Amino acid sequence: MEIPFELLHQLPKTDLHVHLDGCLRIPTLIDLAKKQNVELPTTDPEKLAGVVMSGKQCKNLGEYLRGFDITLSVMQEPEALYRIAYELAEDAAGENVWYMEVRYSPILHTQKGLKLSTIVESVIEGLREAEKKFNIKTGVIICGMRNINPETSMILAELSVAYKNKGVVAFDLAGQEENNPAKHHKEAFYLIRNNNINTTIHAGEAYGAESIHQAIHYCGAHRIGHGTRLYEDGDLLNYVNDHRIPLEICLLSNIQTGAASSFEKHPLRFYYDYGLRVCINTDNRLISDTTVTNELYLAAKHLNFNLDDIKSIVLDGFKSAFLPNRAKSIMLNMVNDELKKY
Repeated sequence: MEIPFELLHQLPKTDLHVHLDGCLRIPTLIDLAKKQNVELPTTDPEKLAGVVMSGKQCKNLGEYLRGFDITLSVMQEPEALYRIAYELAEDAAGENVWYMEVRYSPILHTQKGLKLSTIVESVIEGLREAEKKFNIKTGVIICGMRNINPETSMILAELSVAYKNKGVVAFDLAGQEENNPAKHHKEAFYLIRNNNINTTIHAGEAYGAESIHQAIHYCGAHRIGHGTRLYEDGDLLNYVNDHRIPLEICLLSNIQTGAASSFEKHPLRFYYDYGLRVCINTDNRLISDTTVTNELYLAAKHLNFNLDDIKSIVLDGFKSAFLPNRAKSIMLNMVNDELKKY
């Protein structure tokens, strides 16, 4: 039985895996490019959407990432970062996302010489301003980059330490997964864990279960971004389950990048039935052309989740949030009360 889209829209939700540079509004992209004298492939909104929503016509992760060259071209100024962060929170609140963790790598926003601290503060201020106006709480996750170098990850880890308790809630490792093992960046994660900061790592998306193994055992990941290929290693799967390490599932993006061959063949259903902690996220609202509501709808439709299953996955999202336990408990009580209405 199909769950109405409207009903999923009304449920309280989280989005724990969402990239700032994959979430611009098309009109904002055009407007910022005009203000900054940045040349876009086209200024026709429909045609531009066709180019930037690279998820729709890509064959692999490499092709999927092409849209980011365009979005990043207008994200090199403080006002732009502030506005994009603000609008992302507004859009998320508009579909009843109560809690969102926004991730990005400040190093990708230095093309015009912006200081890393300015980049971080612009995003945090944009999110804070949105929190005042909309019913949403947010946190920032700073990403080290697999495909740049471990030294850069170390600089970004130090930046995360500086902004701990000032908006930054965790450290991540993103970028091209294949041939860029997580263990090369373990020094950065050592610094992060020694400063009691949460970690999540992209793993098991474009590379096998070994990548997830490194993320957990070399880098101490508290959550795994994607984890699509965890099923390839039953022993590790049990470890992840026993330790309640959440998987940040991004259904549509996994199909688009080829991490899963079809919705029906995506391991989410198996993970859920086996008892793993899974939450559903957008990854990139613009690049994939999606929302959390849409992701839940696709999960229900293609993987046969009923409303109780969806409510359970929604709760897992709140349980997996990088929030202090006290704040999380308060939010979970509110979410439970809300979900009882459905």
